[in-house]
Amino acid sequence: MGLPRPALAEEPGLRVEPVREVHLAPSRSPYIVGPVYDWVFFLLPPLLALGLGIAISGTAFSDAPVRLFGRENTGSGLLVGSIIHAHLVAVLFRSHGNPSVFRRYPLRFVLVPVLAWAAIRGSAVVAVAATVLATFWDVWHSGAQTFGLARIYDRNQGNPPEAGRRLDFWLNQLLYAGPILAGATMLDHFSSFEPFKAVGMPWLASVPARMTATHRVWTLAVLAVGGAFLVFYAVASVRLGRQGYRPSFHKVFLLVTTGACSIYCWGFDTWGEAFFIMNLLHAVQYLALVWATEGRRLRERLRSRVPALALFLGTVLAYGVGAELLDPDLEGLWACTLVVSLMHFWYDGFIWSVTRRHV
Repeated sequence: MGLPRPALAEEPGLRVEPVREVHLAPSRSPYIVGPVYDWVFFLLPPLLALGLGIAISGTAFSDAPVRLFGRENTGSGLLVGSIIHAHLVAVLFRSHGNPSVFRRYPLRFVLVPVLAWAAIRGSAVVAVAATVLATFWDVWHSGAQTFGLARIYDRNQGNPPEAGRRLDFWLNQLLYAGPILAGATMLDHFSSFEPFKAVGMPWLASVPARMTATHRVWTLAVLAVGGAFLVFYAVASVRLGRQGYRPSFHKVFLLVTTGACSIYCWGFDTWGEAFFIMNLLHAVQYLALVWATEGRRLRERLRSRVPALALFLGTVLAYGVGAELLDPDLEGLWACTLVVSLMHFWYDGFIWSVTRRHV
């Protein structure tokens, strides 16, 4: 694994540069794991999650309240909430559970979470700020995950790592963040600022109201900038094709279906349905990715696939259900779940192989 390199901070500005002839690497399997695994867990989740979300919309599973351990929820809310928390904690199999990675970054894997928990418990302002950070970091992280999968498919097609990399990165951020800023769920994302009022920061608590008042401007800006970028992306892709770049069908399929799902959900759906669909597809892809990369190590330790898979899924799902049912008044434990969320976004950002330029 390479040293951490935040993708945005080190990405040069967008521009069409004179590109040398693309030299293709030897062709390999177009899949990350295999045909069945990839289609079930990486490529089809956007469409499958969308179909499931539409199917349960308006049903008792989606709307009828369910009370467990003093917490009221719905069946769909409990399901997706548990899977979300499960995929967040699964990063520990890639960080703390991978000896070669853990040895390289012991301080950030041991000391930073403790300090983050102490800061959240010690300051109400930090706690609210961490909640806002987690909300919007999640959007960034989701775009980065699809970007990573897309770049691996591009690499498997034999394309060099630098070909179209910046274009793909910004396209994925546009596909996730654009519909949120321009669409029906914008206020639901920015409502995380409202608790700042309780900690004496009304100017930050007023962000949702200001965003609502200027929503039309944001919508027009996203449409204008997004439309221009898509034209730019198409032109640059044609140029790459003339230089020998071979587009990956699997990458194109993933980007088109994920983008369409994001636009439909964040742009036009209610908050609950959009949240269910988009988070379900992201969590399923991530859990499958962790099993694909770390499962072999578990199988070698336990000398069997079934116990290894049971340990992996049992551990993360037990945490997921527990975190979803957790009473927020248990502030120490609630702070732990927030730390897990933040560490998931941070750890995954530098553990992901795509933070190096080999894909």
